Amino acid sequence: MSRSLMKVISAAALVCGPVSVGAGAAAGVPQLPLPPIGGGSGIVIDDRAECTLTAIGYDAAGRLVGLTAGHCGEPGAQVASVTYPSYGVLGRFVYADHELDYAIIQFDDARVAPARDVGGFAIDGLGAPARFPDVVCKKGRTTGRTCGVAWGDMMGRGSDTWTQMCVLKGDSGAPVVIGSTLVGMVNAYWGMGCLGPEVGTDINAILADIDSRDDVGAGFRPI
Repeated sequence: MSRSLMKVISAAALVCGPVSVGAGAAAGVPQLPLPPIGGGSGIVIDDRAECTLTAIGYDAAGRLVGLTAGHCGEPGAQVASVTYPSYGVLGRFVYADHELDYAIIQFDDARVAPARDVGGFAIDGLGAPARFPDVVCKKGRTTGRTCGVAWGDMMGRGSDTWTQMCVLKGDSGAPVVIGSTLVGMVNAYWGMGCLGPEVGTDINAILADIDSRDDVGAGFRPI
């Protein structure tokens, strides 16, 4: 299945797309303590839709950046927190790749406390793609923490990951882990949410593509 076909299927099935929200997220001013934001945090994009942050960390230039699904927003889109709306805009999309379906967010480090653990869901390293019969878990804005068996790269593209985790609209971008090791990102599901398999992207393929651009995000590693 081509990545472009997966997007068509995703749209038709409301596959892990952003959840629409009403207007009115506060513009906000910096407050103390700063909101803890990390992999598994729900994010609001342009006060209209919600997705999930994959990971947060620093790139080689020392910028505080995060990852999410590419269909969640375009460059310039503003990012706020689902959990801490009063803190206002915390960052902006700076790049969106629609082939691998990932996006880079540059956060304002004066407004965010980067977190390694969000609600008991911790990320402490990077790992190889999940393969059958690995058990993987994710934390998403909509369905929270769910786990399931990994099927591997079913289509042989080298970047896709297939699992049997429950995901729904709004879980886009959710981190996929084995234990506490980040191995992928949630992008879509096949057929019916929480019944059909989840389809995502290998985190190593994403990071390799980011590094090849030698721009914001290059050298990114989670905190």
